[in-house]
Amino acid sequence: MPYATTNDGVKLHYEETGKGDTVIFVHEFAGDHRSWEPQMRFFARRYRCVAYDARGYPPSDVPDDVAKYSQARARDDVIAVLDHLQIDKAHVVGLSMGGFATLHVGLGHPHRARSLVIAGCGYGAQPGEEEKFRAECEAAAQAFDTQGMQAAGAKYGQGPTRVQFEQKDPRGFREFLEALQQHSAKGAALTLRGVQKRRPLLHQLVDGMKKIDVPTLVMTGDEDEPCLEASLLMKRSIPTSGLVILPCSGHTINIEEPDAFNRAVADFLASVEAGRWPRRDPRAVPGGSILGFTKK
Repeated sequence: MPYATTNDGVKLHYEETGKGDTVIFVHEFAGDHRSWEPQMRFFARRYRCVAYDARGYPPSDVPDDVAKYSQARARDDVIAVLDHLQIDKAHVVGLSMGGFATLHVGLGHPHRARSLVIAGCGYGAQPGEEEKFRAECEAAAQAFDTQGMQAAGAKYGQGPTRVQFEQKDPRGFREFLEALQQHSAKGAALTLRGVQKRRPLLHQLVDGMKKIDVPTLVMTGDEDEPCLEASLLMKRSIPTSGLVILPCSGHTINIEEPDAFNRAVADFLASVEAGRWPRRDPRAVPGGSILGFTKK
């Protein structure tokens, strides 16, 4: 198995396929590199595609120390994989936890990104929700600690923003749930405590988002309630962003609606590579008048 080694000595397993400009896929909390199989198969026809397992997700290393897990490390692990593969710049595509890492690449390492796709990102982002979100993270971490991956994974995987996937594609959902239950309970608990629970909230990042100059596509499902307002916040804050909302869809949109997801991302990448992805016209400011007239 191929591995990249991070600057703090953690080995990250990765897979790659295809040739061309690079697209690197960054998975969600409940996923791993296998979550991107529909994208690896589709985009490898035109791109060099890389998917890796985050720290805490075997066959990547599972460090014992919670200090080895953080939002900054999740961001830098994307760069570590690119460095290992000697890739200067890539299209970075992330979902949920991976979407947060992708956003932070845009904030901290914009010169390494040709574009950003930030999907299903934003849970716990609302002002005033901080303590509730952190309490939920700790409760979930304790469940993984005490109940193990089978029981806690089954409960986590059947949340209110994932039932849409189960309704549409029971077979695909079962495969997703089985893969989730194969994860490390220790890695899941440490990721919740080190990355999720401690990450900065989106509304704290607005000033940085306003400075992002990398072409960005924000994506969410319209039934992914915790991420809808957050997606609008990113759209309004990132001047080079567009927003796609998939109808009747939940959180795991890349495997719940792979055709729609792939089509939207493919069109976005084509626009970026043609130099045609726009920056928001300053006249189209949030809160502007539809008619274009103002009262004197």
